Amino acid sequence: KGITIECPAYQNSKKLNVLGFLSRQGNFIYHEVECAVNTDIVIEAFEIFAKELPSSKKTIVYVDNAPTHTSEKFVNHAWLWLEQYKLEVRYLPTYSPELNIIEMLWKKIKYEWLSISAYETYSKLKKAVETILDDYPSKYEITFS
Repeated sequence: KGITIECPAYQNSKKLNVLGFLSRQGNFIYHEVECAVNTDIVIEAFEIFAKELPSSKKTIVYVDNAPTHTSEKFVNHAWLWLEQYKLEVRYLPTYSPELNIIEMLWKKIKYEWLSISAYETYSKLKKAVETILDDYPSKYEITFS
C-alpha cells in the first residue's frame, strides 16, 4: 500500500502566484507575484504582455470568467488594449477549465513536475517553480491534442 508523506504547514507563510500567457505552440510568458491576485495585478500582467507584442499583428488572449477578468476595470482596459496593441480579449465558456490550456500547465507543475521536497520551505518552492517556468517548454513539455 501507499505511504502518506507529510509536509509541514507554515502559518503566515508567503503566497506565490503566477499569471501566465501560453500558446499551443509553447510560447510562454509569466508574471510572478507574492501577493493576492486582484484586478490591478491582472491588468499589470496584461500591460507587460501587450507591450511586448508585435504591432503589426493581432493577438487574441482567451481568459476564463474569473472576477478579475470580468470586472468593469478589466473590461475597460481590454478595449484600450484592442485599440492600442491589437490585443483582443475573448472569454472561454463558463465552467470549461478543459479549454483553458494554461490550466493544464498549472496542473502539470503542481502534480507532476514539482518534487515533494520543493514544498519544504517557501524559498525552495519559489526556486523550483521558477526553474520549471524558465525551462518550459525546452525541458518540460505538454502535448495539446
